[in-house]
Amino acid sequence: MAEYKYETHLHTCQGSACGRLTGAEQADLYKGFGYTGIVVTDHFFNGNCAIPRDLPWRERVEQFCAGYRSAKKRGDEIGLQVFFGLETNFRGQEFLLYGLSEEWLKEQEDMLSWSPKEQFEKVTAAGGFVVQAHPYRTAPYIPEVIIYPDCCEAFELYNAHNAAEVNAQAVAYAKEHGIHGTGGTDAHGPVQPRGGMIFEKKWETIHDYIAAVRSGSGYRIITEFTEM
Repeated sequence: MAEYKYETHLHTCQGSACGRLTGAEQADLYKGFGYTGIVVTDHFFNGNCAIPRDLPWRERVEQFCAGYRSAKKRGDEIGLQVFFGLETNFRGQEFLLYGLSEEWLKEQEDMLSWSPKEQFEKVTAAGGFVVQAHPYRTAPYIPEVIIYPDCCEAFELYNAHNAAEVNAQAVAYAKEHGIHGTGGTDAHGPVQPRGGMIFEKKWETIHDYIAAVRSGSGYRIITEFTEM
């Protein structure tokens, strides 16, 4: 049976201050690794974003999407699927948002004032999907670990940048509380362990990913990471 490998958590230097590769470079890299597709999830304005803060909102959003557009253009050329997402930040706790569009973001000028609960409600109402990223990670930019099961539909259970015990905490919590999970690399540069998810069916749109995770079936998470 055919299997399709996807990266669900990826950054570019065009949208994320911590990114080391352009969207096009990421597309080339993942095509070479044998992935079917990637989701570009650059850090949004309330996180480690590369976009100047003094620009008008709509112009900021347009520049923010440059990494995705670069990856999409190259992906179309080389046969790699590329989808749009973003990663938001609330006092160090980060959320991966899927199923939204550039135009929708341009209309949300009050977005930086939202609480995690408001974000969840507004994104879900727009047909999107919220995942709490690496929920048990500790780092200098994370003042405290806070779990938000009521503000997301899934946890990122396996993040290739987390220590094994950190991922294990997320897995244990999700199993106890019946929360579905995702997996991703949290890709920034060219040399690092790679993770992600493997699906039984090829996506047509990002909503195929959302539907699969909501159902908890038709995929498996990569739990052993390989440096490529």
